[in-house]
Amino acid sequence: MDSEKLLIIGCGDLGRRLAHNVCQRPVRVTGIKRHVPAGLHPAIQYVAADYTDVSSLRKVLSAGFDRIVLTPTPVERSDDGYRRGYVSLCENLVSVLRGVPQPRQIVFVSSTSVYGQSDGSWVDEDSLTIPSRYAGTRVLEAENVLRNAKLPVTVARLAGIYGPGRERLLGRVRDGLIAPASNFTNRIHVEDAARALDFLLYEMQQPESVYLVSDGEAPTQAEVVRWLAERLQVQPLNEQVVTHRNKRIDSGRLRAAGFECRYPTFRAGFSEIIPQSP
Repeated sequence: MDSEKLLIIGCGDLGRRLAHNVCQRPVRVTGIKRHVPAGLHPAIQYVAADYTDVSSLRKVLSAGFDRIVLTPTPVERSDDGYRRGYVSLCENLVSVLRGVPQPRQIVFVSSTSVYGQSDGSWVDEDSLTIPSRYAGTRVLEAENVLRNAKLPVTVARLAGIYGPGRERLLGRVRDGLIAPASNFTNRIHVEDAARALDFLLYEMQQPESVYLVSDGEAPTQAEVVRWLAERLQVQPLNEQVVTHRNKRIDSGRLRAAGFECRYPTFRAGFSEIIPQSP
């Protein structure tokens, strides 16, 4: 069987983990980064390119790829940074794909920030997308650029990613910088995020257009913070009441398709990051 060619645009930590998952398949992985990392990954052929620049992107895509995964990041934490990192990438990709061999599938890594619900309700793929902040607005705009171009796109809207190397919450609890709060939270372990992308790429014959990627647990922030504080042996702050950014992510569509999380709860995921936990 001939090897497929997979291109990961914006190939950072999540892209590397995805490449590790697919390396057992007959797939050759190319990763685009603005700067090629010093420590090369054996499963990835890196190419230095600026995906916000049309000519740079065209040069890479002229080789032709069977599948493309977009794992963009904002150029900076601002409205313009998200526009350039997400929207410009998708606009450039649409432009370039008009003149190069077409992929059979594109997976766009989006975010559950496209949902602005703040009433604690469950949201799924059919819920209204009314972002409350500029990040979600720009991510949704990028989705629509690809969707309106009639490309074979599968959108993966990821909840908050945590895991090794993504330990900001742990640090804030340890340093007493975050209080327990009543809002619901949603997360996905970084390994499960990579496994879900692999699943959408190579385990599904006809994926639907949108999937929510979350462990589906949706505990309150208070529950998570208190549990972490106990494991870290620190005293949590007094609880606060929070009314914004309060929703629960229903990832039932992905589970119904056959995907199972390796870390189905925050306790399972954080326990490996805090090995001394009882």
